[in-house]
Amino acid sequence: MNPATRTAALRALAPLALMGLIFWSSSQSGGGNIPEWAHVVGHFAEYAALAALWIWALGPLVGSRAWPVAAAIALAFAISDEIHQSFVPGRVSDGFDVLVDSLGVWAALLAAAYARGSSSTRRTQSHKSG
Repeated sequence: MNPATRTAALRALAPLALMGLIFWSSSQSGGGNIPEWAHVVGHFAEYAALAALWIWALGPLVGSRAWPVAAAIALAFAISDEIHQSFVPGRVSDGFDVLVDSLGVWAALLAAAYARGSSSTRRTQSHKSG
């Protein structure tokens, strides 16, 4: 196994663990007594984190193609999670959750683009000053 593949495989454990946690959470009956705004923030944050983790995990293997792949994985998981919830007693499937999840994914992509731009600017400036 080449080093990039090994790195990606090890890094993939992080987003897979988050996916397991999301699946487990979705398997719990009832939604709990959390306010709606906290529910929305939770969905946004967990899918932003999921997309960011997949970008980080896949980057060494596929480079900039990690971005659309990470987005596709996270969005497909968001949809499958809502379908899964429709089978859990006391839970409902809600398209609004998928919308919020997709906004979280987009936020991760924007943050990654900003971080990438900032790091390339720092590299360029350090080469000019050196």
